[in-house]
Amino acid sequence: TPRPCSAPLHRGVPGRSRPAAGAGGAARPVPGRRKMAAPMELFCWAGGWGLPSVDPDCLAVLTYARFTGAPLKVHRVTSPWRSPSGHLPALRTRDEGIISKPQQIITHLRKQKYNADYDLSATQSADTLAFVSLLEEKLLPVLIHTFWVDAKNYVEHTRKWYAETIPFPLNFFLPNAMHKRHLERLQLMWGDDYMEDEEKLEKELYREARECLTLLSQRLGSQKFFFGDSPASLDALVFSRLAPLMKAKLPNGKLQQHLKSLQNLCNYCTSILSLYFPWDGGDPLTGAPRAAGTDGTEAEEDPHKRRKQLLSVLVGLAAMLGYAFLSGIVSIQRGSVGPAGRQPVTLEEEEEEEEE
Repeated sequence: TPRPCSAPLHRGVPGRSRPAAGAGGAARPVPGRRKMAAPMELFCWAGGWGLPSVDPDCLAVLTYARFTGAPLKVHRVTSPWRSPSGHLPALRTRDEGIISKPQQIITHLRKQKYNADYDLSATQSADTLAFVSLLEEKLLPVLIHTFWVDAKNYVEHTRKWYAETIPFPLNFFLPNAMHKRHLERLQLMWGDDYMEDEEKLEKELYREARECLTLLSQRLGSQKFFFGDSPASLDALVFSRLAPLMKAKLPNGKLQQHLKSLQNLCNYCTSILSLYFPWDGGDPLTGAPRAAGTDGTEAEEDPHKRRKQLLSVLVGLAAMLGYAFLSGIVSIQRGSVGPAGRQPVTLEEEEEEEEE
């Protein structure tokens, strides 16, 4: 399975310093980079918790694109059904059609000469691969558990945000479907041991995740980025994993507390937000949708929005009424025909208890 970030395509020239970030956090153009005929379109989850996107994979692609200055027209959407592929993130290109996997999106950007790792040395390239492996093996499973499996965090934070954000009627079943997929993914990562002694395994894996955060803190030190003054693909991956953990208001924040004790990692995430996402790091749902800006970023838009909302309501009502009939909550009974003629059809409804 491809990693979210891979080894750089171009090896750096010995003794050559990497270019520093320009004004507003935009990286200086890479030599040989050609201008795209038309901007590519990126579909990603909407922002929340003070982040440009709440989804780590979407956040990784967005951050990598900002690091390299890739010309993207960004659509922040509140349902994967708004994506041309049905998945998020998704990149619409002229040459390769729709690309849905984060690693494949980053590979496509590199093919277009937007490569954040073009000047890394051989040693730095090896370090990138090592830290990517460490993040995927030690940190990612615990992050999935923290947001999607931990009962208190899932009910009071994760599911609550998605249920309030996803449009009706999809918000009734999409969060639960996402929860099921993450649980299956976690069981695949942890293997059969997960079902045998869940509590013991969680304790061990959370310990390893804390050690991973400590190692990242020691490696970063006082540097602005992991390889000096300019960001690389490793920075995009680390930021996309740490920023949601730092910004989310989790009821059960045992791993979050350890991250907040590592001040340089917190400053690192805050710095990337202020440099590369100064105008769209907040929650776009708390105010009016922002129109397309000079960077090609725009809020969710749909020329037939009202019509689709009405259709969604009608489909939702039909689905709920059909479920009610099939489950016996609502039934149709015909009364006996009396002297005055046929009795009107009556609906008998049985009140259903709310599930908490």
